[in-house]
Amino acid sequence: MTTIRGMIPKSLVPGVHEFVGLAYGATPEEHAPLYEMQKSIRAWEEEVMLSGMGGAPTKAEGSAVTFDDIQETFTSRYNMETVAIGFAVTKEAFDDDLYSNIAKAKAQELGRSMADTKQVKAAAVFNRGFNALYVGGDGVPLFSDNHPTSSGVDFDNKKTADFSESALEDIAISVSLLKNDRGILIAALTESIHIPAQLEFTANKILRAEFSSTTSALVPNRANTENQGAILYQPNIVGGRFPKGIHINRRFMDPLSWFIKTSVPNGTKMFVRETLAGSEDVDFITDNMLFKFRERYAFGWTDSRQWMGSQGS
Repeated sequence: MTTIRGMIPKSLVPGVHEFVGLAYGATPEEHAPLYEMQKSIRAWEEEVMLSGMGGAPTKAEGSAVTFDDIQETFTSRYNMETVAIGFAVTKEAFDDDLYSNIAKAKAQELGRSMADTKQVKAAAVFNRGFNALYVGGDGVPLFSDNHPTSSGVDFDNKKTADFSESALEDIAISVSLLKNDRGILIAALTESIHIPAQLEFTANKILRAEFSSTTSALVPNRANTENQGAILYQPNIVGGRFPKGIHINRRFMDPLSWFIKTSVPNGTKMFVRETLAGSEDVDFITDNMLFKFRERYAFGWTDSRQWMGSQGS
């Protein structure tokens, strides 16, 4: 019996790790397009938002130059969470050669559990993005119509419109007019569309259509003056404003909410403190082989200008 126990760490553990890896990879990592990934070596990470400088004033002849400076505006904290789960294999199951079936099934479910939990936590930032109970470093939710700035002029990244071609056009305009904390345009661009599964077909119809759905009109047909009822269709140009395409997230809870990612950096981030790792032990009382797997990470955001969000109308 002692020999069998001695074999467990060598023959049992590698197989379980392999099974977990396969099951984990089978779950699409839908969080990846939403977050900038960074490593962490601490229990928490902080990012300090800076104001930037304002516009340069006109200097009168002989007068002194006006000096300006950047300043800290708020701090965003990312607190690492430990996510862990485990299972046990009895000594009898191992001795009776049932390990290959029992442990494999448990490992696959464990892997699915770890993967799904990560996706749920990642989507929660957006599911709670309009909720005043969940605020960022600036004291308001990720999506808000009154993000405070050091200049005293709030900025807005919260919209109220159903997903449509005209709504996409409006948001593209809003993004192009985004300013820094001191009121200077930052040349932001729209990059990608992030939607729940319920909006997938609507989004593809809009972005992949050859012609605009909102700009057709009856005009004279100059090639045939007898035909005064020709329809002029305008080309669909909205799709070109989202070069990184459409991303579906099946864990977005509201079927009407949708989100636009912009070119502004340092927005939503995932800090990884520990990657997926496993360990094992033998329970002295039961002789069961115990396995546990864990990760440590944090999801959050710093600069809300990276996103525009709408709950629909």
